[in-house]
Amino acid sequence: MPAVCHQSIGANASQTIAKGAMKRLTMILIGVHLVLLVSSVRAQEGGNDNPSATTSLGIPLTAPLSPTSKHVLWGLGMTTSAGYNFDRRHAVIGEFTWNSLYPTSQALRPIQIALNTNKADGHSNLFALTSEYKYELRGKAVGTYLIVGGGWYYRTASLSRPIPDGTTIGCIPAWVWWGYSCSSGLVVTNLTEVHSNASALGANGGVGLTFRVGEAPYRMYVEGRYHFAPTANISTQLLLVTVGIRY
Repeated sequence: MPAVCHQSIGANASQTIAKGAMKRLTMILIGVHLVLLVSSVRAQEGGNDNPSATTSLGIPLTAPLSPTSKHVLWGLGMTTSAGYNFDRRHAVIGEFTWNSLYPTSQALRPIQIALNTNKADGHSNLFALTSEYKYELRGKAVGTYLIVGGGWYYRTASLSRPIPDGTTIGCIPAWVWWGYSCSSGLVVTNLTEVHSNASALGANGGVGLTFRVGEAPYRMYVEGRYHFAPTANISTQLLLVTVGIRY
């Protein structure tokens, strides 16, 4: 009965965090939309729609894919880029992405049961520094593009509380995600602080839509992109849906 209670409380806590963050994301996107709408109304026709430089700032909402989805429920972060337009269709960009990743109840449940408390929590982050090639078909008001690239991905995970040394626990992937190691099928619990990090070269690819806002070359963009990195023990696989502004 206590284990069931702790599982329920942990799941409810994760749902509460998710709902709060989604509400904040909604408010941010509404604010961005209003700002872009006002600028569009006030701006005059004209501007340079073929700049040599390109920059962007966006808010990605992360949907983890298996096997990452077994440990992370969703994520929210920031992405920014800068690059060079060879012409109206071809560009290369450098990009930095950060995602704050929120754990699933499945990832936290074994830790909460082992500690006999619902107060154990954890958190993960993903950082990516990549370069991409973008092929764009840009109309006067609406455009579309393909984007592919790759680079360095760095993932971290940490627990708020360690398991007491000497506790006998069977090893499952959830423990490895948080930074524990296993020996002879059992979790090695001689850690005072629990955290993990993994990095690897990875790749990404996706498609996007752009919408002219205000004076050229400012455009709002909506993009879906798949990211993969063969990080140690558990590979990183994510789908990022990003809304932002691009120059």
